[in-house]
Amino acid sequence: MKRTLALVLSIVLALAMVFSLAACGETADTAKTPENPVIRMSTTTSVNDSGLLPYLLPVFEAETGYTVEVQSAGTGAAIQKAVDGNADLILVHAKASEEEFIAGGYGVERLSFMYNYFVIVGPQGDPAGIADCANAAEAFAKIAESGSSFISRGDDSGTHKAELKIWGDNAPNPETDTWYVSAGQGMGACLTMASEQNAYCLTDKATFLAMENKGDLAILLAEGDDMKNTYSVIACNPETLDGLNTEGAQALIDWLLGEEASKLIAEYGVEEYGEPLFYLIED
Repeated sequence: MKRTLALVLSIVLALAMVFSLAACGETADTAKTPENPVIRMSTTTSVNDSGLLPYLLPVFEAETGYTVEVQSAGTGAAIQKAVDGNADLILVHAKASEEEFIAGGYGVERLSFMYNYFVIVGPQGDPAGIADCANAAEAFAKIAESGSSFISRGDDSGTHKAELKIWGDNAPNPETDTWYVSAGQGMGACLTMASEQNAYCLTDKATFLAMENKGDLAILLAEGDDMKNTYSVIACNPETLDGLNTEGAQALIDWLLGEEASKLIAEYGVEEYGEPLFYLIED
């Protein structure tokens, strides 16, 4: 009788443990599946073409259960997607446009968290002689004076806005200055054009280093005071825009600004290129 009772108790305890473990597993699975699992990110091409987002996002997705849908375009187009209600957050690099986005009620807060540098690339022979210039403005003036070919993004991207700022009042007219090509293309396409046409081009350093077929292109001017390229992340404003995944956007922002992502960003590119492709903004 005692053995029978002990056996019954053992079976009851075993079943209790099974149900308990099943419940725990169910809770864990539920915790890993957000109510709205899709996050729409509208971003500039450089963080995508450089490989940074494809490197970071799988880690975030595996840890949180979210899926991030990345829409990559020039900063102007990336911001417009958010204004049109087609993004939950943006990651871009054009301060004035970002501030305008927030002032218009479309964004919540501009959070700058990393940077890299613009560089001027061109033929290794450097026909305009810009390698010894003190800054980008001087280099641009030499390119214009020599009439050397220059490929411009021409697409209202953050890189294009930075280029126009460097030109200042001396911006070329693509209709009359035949050496200046306004491509209306992304960074990768413009670098390919520059390689094929032995032309100069302003690019972010990360995208250039990640480019496989550089041809005769080389970095001729880098990391001047007027070449810093700051990236910011902004959650879209649910008070202005409908259908947002605000919780998901905030989860991604918190992760990007957190310790794990910071470590990954700081390490990205070091093994392959001997230097990081992006740098963290220290508080």
